[in-house]
Formats: sequence, C-alpha cells, structure tokens
Amino acid sequence: MKKKKLKLKKQAYYLLLGLVVIIVAVILGINFYNDSKYKETNEYKLLEKGYTTDETKIIQEKLKQEEIEKILEKEKDERILPFLEEKYFLFKNLDRYLEYQEENDEKSLKDIVAIVNVHADLNWYEETYDTDTSLNEKMIVNKFYALPEDYVPEDQKAISLDQAYGKEGENVLISYAYEKFMDLWQAAKENGFHLMVESSYRNYEDQKEIYDSRKKSQGERAADSTAARPGHSEHQTGLVVDMTSITAPTDSEFKDSEEYKWLKENAHKYGFIERYPEGKTYLTGYSPESWHWRYVGIDAATTCFNEDITYDEYYAYYIEK
Repeated sequence: MKKKKLKLKKQAYYLLLGLVVIIVAVILGINFYNDSKYKETNEYKLLEKGYTTDETKIIQEKLKQEEIEKILEKEKDERILPFLEEKYFLFKNLDRYLEYQEENDEKSLKDIVAIVNVHADLNWYEETYDTDTSLNEKMIVNKFYALPEDYVPEDQKAISLDQAYGKEGENVLISYAYEKFMDLWQAAKENGFHLMVESSYRNYEDQKEIYDSRKKSQGERAADSTAARPGHSEHQTGLVVDMTSITAPTDSEFKDSEEYKWLKENAHKYGFIERYPEGKTYLTGYSPESWHWRYVGIDAATTCFNEDITYDEYYAYYIEK
C-alpha cells in the first residue's frame, strides 16, 4: 500500500513538474513572440535609431505609416522634430525644408515652411506648372502657376458704371464672382463707402502689353515686382477686381482710407481676399497692392482671414498638399 501511495505521489510530482514546464515554455514562447512582434513596430525601430521616447511619440502622432518608413530609412536627424510641430508642415517638402534651412538658418521655421510650401525657395518663374482651371474660384495663378494663352473665362458679366470706371461693359467678372462682388459692393455702400473698379478681367495679350511696357521702361526685376508675366496674371481668371473708391481714388490714398480698412475686415464674408498684402512679398513675389482683390469663395477667404495667410499658402496646404 505504501509503495502504491509513493508511486502515486511520484506520478503527481512528475505531472505537476511537467505542467510547470509547459506553463514556463508557453510564457517564454509568448514573451518571445511579443518581443519579436514589438521589434517590428515603429516605436522599437525609432528608439533603435536613437530617437527618445518623447520624440518617438511625436513622430508617430504626426506622421503616416509610409512617412515613418521614410524617416526610418535615414539616420537620426534632430532637425526633423521641430518641423513636425509647425502647423502647415507638409511631409513631401521635408527634405526641401532642411536644405533651405541650411542656407537660411536665420529664418524662422514658420517662414521656412511657408516659403518652401509655396515654391518660393525657387527663383520666381524658375519652374512653372499648368493651373488647374477645373478648380474654378479656387484655381491658383502666380509666378509658378500659369494659364494657357487662350484661356478665357466663360459666362462673364459686365460691371455697371455705377461700380466701375471706363466704358460700359469694359469691366467684367465670371458670373458667380460678379454676384458676390455686388453683395460686397452693396454692403460697403450701406456702410457709407462707394467702391469703384479700375480694372478686372484682362486677357493674355493685354497682360503681355502691360508687362512688356514695364519691362522696357523699368527693367525685368522692377517689372516682375509690380506686374505679372503673361499667363501668370490673376486678371486673366476673371476673378479679380482692382478697386479704390470715389473718395480715395488713387492707390496711395486708398491704402490709408477707411474703405480699405473696411475691406480688410469684411471682404472675406463675400469670398474676396486681399491678394498681395503688406509684409508677404517674400511669399507672393509682389509689392503690396491694397487695390487688388481676388474672389476665392467664402470658405477659402474666411480661412485666409482667420489664419492670416496668403492664398499661396492656403493653396499649398489645403489644396495642393
């Protein structure tokens, strides 16, 4: 009987020991599996690259999977992290940000991001692209994006001589921009301001004549600061009005007028923006033009107003991406 009990105890012992071995093996296997899976994660790979836990967290929060994979292809670069915190950061431009920063380390990260996003790290007209006219009021035309020579906006409406100088029917806008312009004009009128359009739609040939004349009299550099080259003028879109007012008819008078102040605070409500504001020449390529107002639609205009950005910046971040 004692031998039988002893035998049973041994069996129980070996069974228990075997069970413990199995449990340990399972735990070790799970740990090994988890460890191998963890080594496949972005977190592990970034930490292995030398990024800190906080830096790794930021990279994972700010970037998409394919973008992180590209970061992992490079050696650790501490310059990347500050750019990720910039509001208008675009990953596709990261290498250009870093390259531009090397040559312009006195500039802020905010300016570097803006400059590169709008292609202003290049020389004006150095690279040109076809404007996507299917975007309608959201199309961009500047020193990098051009309209074809034969582009003419459809469904134009003439601005009355009550609102424009020149001959009857001389100033026109695309119909949907015209409707919003009239809403803007009426609102200004109700506030005691009589706005007057000096220029609006201008075809390719007319713009060429203006630009060539200034280039001949002032030289190319001066001409480029105040006039667009043919195909690169917003006036060809039929979405632009150059306007002053009856009481402040000249450009110099208008920029200090109450009408101008009112427009700066209210034009976005009707879809218009000041296209070339003061202090933004390094992004637009043009000297300030208080008289040049562009229709971009209420949503885009409101964003530009609220975020204090040019349309070049808006287009780069919200449309072109």
